Amino acid sequence: MREATAALARDPGGTRSDKQIEKINQLFESLALIEAYWAFPGVQAFDHIRRQFEHKNYEDVAFAVQRITRALTTGAYRRRHIPLERDSADAEEHEDEVIQSIEARALAKPYFEVMIVDDVNEHQERWLKSNFSRMRRFEDPFHYETVVVPSLQDALIGILFNHNIQAIVVRPGLIMESKVELSILTRYLNRAGGIDSIEALLPEDYGPELCRLIAKVRPELDAYLVTDRSVEDIAGLDLGICRRVFYNQEDFLELHLNILRGVQARYKTPFFTALVEYSKQPTGVFHAMPISRGKSISRSHWIQDMGAFYGPNIFLAETSATSGGLDSLLEPHGPIKEAQELASRAFGSKQTYFATNGTSTCNKIVVQALVRPGDIVLVDRDCHKSHHYGMVLAGAQVVYLDSYPLNEYSMYGAVPLREIKHQLLRLKAAGKLDRVRMLLLTNCTFDGVVYNVERVMEECLAIKPDLVFLWDEAWFGFARFGPTYRQRTGMNAANNLRERLRTADHARAYEQQKTELEGADEETLLNTRLLPPPAARVRIYATQSTHKTLTSLRQGSMIHVNDQDFKGEVEASFQEAYMTHTSTSPNYQIIASLDVGRRQVELEGFEFVQRQVEAAMSMRRAIATHPLLQKYFKVLTAGDMIPEQHRESGVQTYYDPEQGWTDIWDCWEKDEFVLDATRVTLAVGGTGWDGDTFKTDILMDKYGIQINKTSRNTVLFMTNIGTTRSSVAYLIEVLVEIAKELDELLDDASIMERRGFEKRVANLMHDLPPLPDFSRFHDAFRTDQITGEGDIRSAFFLSYDEKNCDYLELDGSINEALESGEDLVSASFIIPYPPGFPILVPGQVVSKEILGFMRALDVSEIHGYRDDLGLRVFTQEALKQQAKTNAARLKLNDARHK
Repeated sequence: MREATAALARDPGGTRSDKQIEKINQLFESLALIEAYWAFPGVQAFDHIRRQFEHKNYEDVAFAVQRITRALTTGAYRRRHIPLERDSADAEEHEDEVIQSIEARALAKPYFEVMIVDDVNEHQERWLKSNFSRMRRFEDPFHYETVVVPSLQDALIGILFNHNIQAIVVRPGLIMESKVELSILTRYLNRAGGIDSIEALLPEDYGPELCRLIAKVRPELDAYLVTDRSVEDIAGLDLGICRRVFYNQEDFLELHLNILRGVQARYKTPFFTALVEYSKQPTGVFHAMPISRGKSISRSHWIQDMGAFYGPNIFLAETSATSGGLDSLLEPHGPIKEAQELASRAFGSKQTYFATNGTSTCNKIVVQALVRPGDIVLVDRDCHKSHHYGMVLAGAQVVYLDSYPLNEYSMYGAVPLREIKHQLLRLKAAGKLDRVRMLLLTNCTFDGVVYNVERVMEECLAIKPDLVFLWDEAWFGFARFGPTYRQRTGMNAANNLRERLRTADHARAYEQQKTELEGADEETLLNTRLLPPPAARVRIYATQSTHKTLTSLRQGSMIHVNDQDFKGEVEASFQEAYMTHTSTSPNYQIIASLDVGRRQVELEGFEFVQRQVEAAMSMRRAIATHPLLQKYFKVLTAGDMIPEQHRESGVQTYYDPEQGWTDIWDCWEKDEFVLDATRVTLAVGGTGWDGDTFKTDILMDKYGIQINKTSRNTVLFMTNIGTTRSSVAYLIEVLVEIAKELDELLDDASIMERRGFEKRVANLMHDLPPLPDFSRFHDAFRTDQITGEGDIRSAFFLSYDEKNCDYLELDGSINEALESGEDLVSASFIIPYPPGFPILVPGQVVSKEILGFMRALDVSEIHGYRDDLGLRVFTQEALKQQAKTNAARLKLNDARHK
């Protein structure tokens, strides 16, 4: 609109003016649908500009459109009134420059919008808005504008697409239908509660139902219900996100104060605020931190550059004190405790704990708190190494679960539900179900494969009703704040399960299925979607790398708990495990950043996640549609990364150059696995470079583009809430430049050089070694030869004595040992990095497939493997001695059992 109106204003009678006028009319029609749901510029201003256009005041229209565009781009409309008249321009230009400074932005009042839902005429709408405007006071901590929509459906459209909305006022005059027809609205209503049930409502039920529906898509918002119904009628209703009910009154001041109070409750950062106040206090430092208050820096002649780089505030806020308004992370009673409670509300848990040394520590805390020596734990074999070390510390008996392999890209997907159920049923048949304690899975995986969390838990609970679940959501912290993503998070699924298990409908369905499946064999159970008993216990833990996907300093993480037995069974052991792994000198800056990061996502997480997905989708589209990039690169789709049998919806790709965008709601609701669109895996084998070379030598060294993960022929680009469209554009420019250079190189190549290039591409794209499954634990470390769980702890500590170990060269002595027919058993974790999960664990038999895979690895870092010595294995003498020890222990256990 800006470009078209500016062109018309420059040449109103030109040869192209008729086409420009037609184009602008079309743009007005398109924008008319959008502007009704936003306070700025607002319907009245938009209609005024449209009338100016109809009266051929083209210069005024161009000026107003340019002013609106600039205000939207800079965010200036959030800070002050934006006049659209031409004679007000000069004064504002100077102010615009000043207000852009960081200091000025920090001092400006935060802005949001309030949606009023009521079917009113134009005069009544102005009256409503003016009443809210009159309530504003200078001392108000925030500034808001109002936007009025008439219907329940319009309100849903508004909160789906207007990220500025923080509060909704639902008045009794609202109607049901919107004049806007959007197919996306129909799909959303079906998911949120069903169109049929909504259409059957009486008009007086529209308000409460709207509050409930909004809670499904944006639970962080505040709603205020104005109603003329009796207290008795309202009391028994599910009011969703409704914070307060006003009974048939026009008390605008009370509404205004409640709106500000509701936003203030989310804006509040107890620990960050306490730390800021502490930094302002004059203190005498007599504790063990010379850097506190910056004294050791300000008095130095040699490290002044450090003080100049970081500035004074970070040192003023550095202390080991837990008093003076601060708190202890190990036993919080003040602002840290309150900050954790606010995080629990934001992420939908029952309890949330902060961690300042990463999610690796969070994983060990949860495992140690819940798993006792001898407990059986089902573990995703390619989960992060911290879980495997946690199994060692806890003394767990480990049953490793194999993910489906993606051999052509040298990566693993996720563990199929059928495999999980098979292992549980196998343990049940062996009479060991009482010893099974936990299922541990990664959601989502490093490469973006996401589980159907709720279905996994309900079917596992159908087999073992008290099973504990640990979902490693290190890469999925942002998911809570996107409506589509939220449904596949551990905490959301836990709350849904708790609610559903209490219903009479579920009890009836369970009893019916129980009767139908009586005496059923394993194959029938594997092919049936099992229902958990109503008495099943919902016991869910999720660990989250807040610093990886949200705003937090490095190593800032959280543990989210939704365990019905936490208070009675786990709390004491959890506190001990937390004490074991948490530093007595936690970094206060990390804790403060977790507090502020929580504030951000409660107030603008919805907006930032939308933008993150948009950036990733635009990257997918740009690469998929560029003819030059298609020669050397391929963006892996859901069809590439998830086998067909796990995609019930049949969705192959989120974007197709011929068909356009795909509606992903259906697959996210139905499919066993879905692909997180914010992770873009790019196959680079067509360039002739392996993934690690492409990452290090090309992207990082040559162009300064940083990424985490590679496989043999892929690189992973992860977008996050800080990713900008400019960053995406730069990446596309770099890829195009690389493709052009390859074109020129091949144009000038000799026949032999071209053959060499083609051979490298073939080796990377076609001649790939198959990914190995978990082989087995050696008999010396197995507690059962049938179910096969392994004692990883005994193997780990047996290797502490060097006399029990030997080293075999990967391309030499190891082949002779294999040919002898004796089992080779790993004495350590072998972990290629990235992605950071073991391909061998202590006590695991080394197979030919694993050795072949190790030889094909092209990463620069393999933890546990020494190039100078080789692979560390147990000696045959150590294995024989361990086998005797293990047999004696099993005999003793059998005697105890009898």
